[in-house]
Amino acid sequence: MEYKITLKKFFLHLHTINKHRFIVFKLSIRTGIPLQGLVHDLSKYSPVEFFEGVKYFQGDYSPIRNCKKVNEYSKAWLHHKGRNKHHYEYWYDENLDDPTILMPYKFFAEMVCDTLSAAITYNKDKFNNNTELEYYMNKRKTANINKKIDKMLIEVYKEVSKSGIKKTVTSKNLKEIYNKYK
Repeated sequence: MEYKITLKKFFLHLHTINKHRFIVFKLSIRTGIPLQGLVHDLSKYSPVEFFEGVKYFQGDYSPIRNCKKVNEYSKAWLHHKGRNKHHYEYWYDENLDDPTILMPYKFFAEMVCDTLSAAITYNKDKFNNNTELEYYMNKRKTANINKKIDKMLIEVYKEVSKSGIKKTVTSKNLKEIYNKYK
């Protein structure tokens, strides 16, 4: 596959980012962090993130994956995870005894909104309540994530699988899950 920037991919990628951010915003309102939802992922509009996203865009998963296949790393991802506290990778510090730091609740809640929105956005009609649980259970095998956050995410995604997003993703419920493991 040839990766290049085209006008069509420019607008498709822009639409994908906007759709993802809108879903995050709606979920963030439910979790009591509307301001975070409003400013979520603004770095995706920066040139380093946006144009790499356009070049490697295909529509049904993150373009970062294609970039990493070609280049073995992604400048967009390095930029993004270092500026967005809702990514567990932001909270990793290899110089600490336990390098996986427990992120504060508001970023945990935003991460839940972000991951569910990404699953909805990229999977489109194939999305179901099990989608993010299945994805995360595979991803966590190689993730450098805080053990408590890992348990929280598994519980949230299992609840989504059983009861759906609407019942699971609420301020009260996410706070209870966070407090249970922190």
